[in-house]
Amino acid sequence: MSRSRGMRRTATITLLATVGLALSGTGLAAPPPPPNPSDAELNIGHATAQQMAGAVGELANRLGEAESRLVGLQTQVEVKMEDANKARVDLGRAEHAYDEARQAADAAGAEADGAAQQIEQQRNRLDEFAASSYRQGSLVGSVTAYFGAKNPQDVLDRAVFLDVISKSQLDVLDDLERARVEKANKDSLARAALQDAEAKRRAADQARSAAEAAEQAAITAQASQTEQARRLEADKAGVEAQLAQARSRVAGLEAQRGRYESWQAAKQQEEAAAQAAVQAANAGAVGPQPGGRSVEVVIGRALSQLGVQYAWGGGTSRGPSRGIRDGGVADAFGDYAKVGFDCSGLMIYAFAGVGIDLDHYSGYQYQSGRRVPLSEMRRGDMLFWQNGGRIHHVALYLGNGKMVEAPYSGSRVRVTAVRYGGIAPYAVRML
Repeated sequence: MSRSRGMRRTATITLLATVGLALSGTGLAAPPPPPNPSDAELNIGHATAQQMAGAVGELANRLGEAESRLVGLQTQVEVKMEDANKARVDLGRAEHAYDEARQAADAAGAEADGAAQQIEQQRNRLDEFAASSYRQGSLVGSVTAYFGAKNPQDVLDRAVFLDVISKSQLDVLDDLERARVEKANKDSLARAALQDAEAKRRAADQARSAAEAAEQAAITAQASQTEQARRLEADKAGVEAQLAQARSRVAGLEAQRGRYESWQAAKQQEEAAAQAAVQAANAGAVGPQPGGRSVEVVIGRALSQLGVQYAWGGGTSRGPSRGIRDGGVADAFGDYAKVGFDCSGLMIYAFAGVGIDLDHYSGYQYQSGRRVPLSEMRRGDMLFWQNGGRIHHVALYLGNGKMVEAPYSGSRVRVTAVRYGGIAPYAVRML
């Protein structure tokens, strides 16, 4: 055996021993595999989340209908309130008209009574005059009324006086009788007007009561609908909370599956590297191998951030960082107050593990490496999405149709299936 052959054999034995330690679990033992949820668990989680989402949608529809009915009831309440206001005004007018009619009837009655009293008084005076004439043996207009006259002038004066007395008394009596009839007619009309006003007042009062009852019924219906909408809103919030829990559980299970697949891939890569090292040692050419392990470092760093919240502008080579303001959607979600990653920030952190420095802009990251057609993309490549030719999102391909990404404001770093809608035509390979 030559000296060079002996040295080669020694190197091979040393490498095999190192590989053996790495694979045997002694000395440099690899960590145990992370939990791997079953497909059944994932399916149940997805089904539960889908069921909750359907319930949320149904409650949202019911809530929309309830709110629509509430708007209609509010309109009815306003109409009924105006009807009640009108009825109250009408009642006030009817009561005012009734008071005026009652006062007019009372005045007409008093005038009729006064006219009747005057007629009665005048009639009594005539009766007294006639009786006095009778006691004196004379009648108004008779010859005996002239007995005792001292001279012809006295007779003439008596005649004139008696004629005036009789005519004036009779004329006054006729006038008073006509006034009495007229006052009586006015009294009758006034009382009829009073009865009509009283009927209108009662009708107006009934209309007011009916309008107020309708107003109260509309208010009660509105209050009931408001309570129903409140209960639906509470139910919807409860189901939304259940939906969030279900999605969180699914995300957790998918994250576990992603970590397990990453661990499994890393383990396979290590075994392949060890096997290649053995083969190279046997061939007498022990040296550095291609960058497969670097790809796993990049993927491992990205997957280590699963569940970290999205923060627009967040993420550095050292890990998650506070987001920044964008004056729009990100601000609405409070990203500037969160510590996390945006899509390009996650790529910065992942590739920093192998010494690659990326700009915090997905458009420049699309230009940073070697472009390969999507049909040739492989584990560790960056995938991009565009709109109108402008890059707006980036994710890291894991293989088997999966990728890891920081999706959007309000979400968290996750593993998901590759979305092909709007995807850029090339993947970018850095390793």
